[in-house]
Amino acid sequence: MDSESARTPQPQAALTIGGPSLLPADALSARPGTQGKHYVCGSIAAFSNILVTFPIQKVLFRQQLHGVLATEAVRQLQRDGLRNLYRGLLPPLLQKSTTVAIMFGLYEDFSRVLLDQAGGSGVPDLVTRSFAAALAGTAEAILTPFERVQTLLQDHRHHGRFNNTVHTFRTLLTEYGVRECYRGLVPILLRNGPSNVFFFGLRGPIKEQLPEVTSRAGHMVNDFVCGGLLGAALGIMFYPLNVVKSRAQSQVGGDFQPCRKVLLTVWRERGGSLAMLFRGAHLNYHRSLLSWGIINATYELLLKLM
Repeated sequence: MDSESARTPQPQAALTIGGPSLLPADALSARPGTQGKHYVCGSIAAFSNILVTFPIQKVLFRQQLHGVLATEAVRQLQRDGLRNLYRGLLPPLLQKSTTVAIMFGLYEDFSRVLLDQAGGSGVPDLVTRSFAAALAGTAEAILTPFERVQTLLQDHRHHGRFNNTVHTFRTLLTEYGVRECYRGLVPILLRNGPSNVFFFGLRGPIKEQLPEVTSRAGHMVNDFVCGGLLGAALGIMFYPLNVVKSRAQSQVGGDFQPCRKVLLTVWRERGGSLAMLFRGAHLNYHRSLLSWGIINATYELLLKLM
């Protein structure tokens, strides 16, 4: 650990195999306010990221939903006009700032509790922390309605029906009920748990492989790189699940289709082409690289400042 890390309290960020955890099991409880700090830092980091990357996300969404090229997706946004560019911003702003807060905060809380419970049982830290990461990812899925509303507001086919976030929520609840707000829940659950396990398990080891630095700016660069690389890789790995989620959530009313059926429908519509199924993945890669680089670097910086 370099000198900056020695002087700065570090989060329980990485899964460990055989060695001591980054923080002692009682460290969080011994320092007032530390638990809430992870939630606050995660929320602010996600808020900053969404403001920067929302237009890119909107282009990506059109590609996932319609299987069009990036240039066509941009043309669609141009036809929608500048006033609609940030249409649908509020749901991801609320959803992402909350889910990232839950992701980091609950991971720390679950890790502390599970490590305390597993103390002396012989269960490896790797298993305990993996379980904590999966639990945190599963808990995030409670905010599925925000992704649902975001999908409807970004889909130009629904522009005439849904006016804004509040109107969309009210319409779904009054005309279809709470269950309709959770359409697309299964692919979200399949995505969140495993991706959290990989993210928290690998970001520490990846950072350790980067050049050793001592300055705050150097740490920010390293945090951006390891967060960005992980986010980009996981974005590609779970891209088909996001395609299924977007397709399922673009439907209003009607039967709830199983993930497998939705995937097969998209597969047939796109000519059984893997390249067509992954259309938009290159943009998703760059967006995730930027997004998770911003989130990870901002989160770590805020932890140190607080």
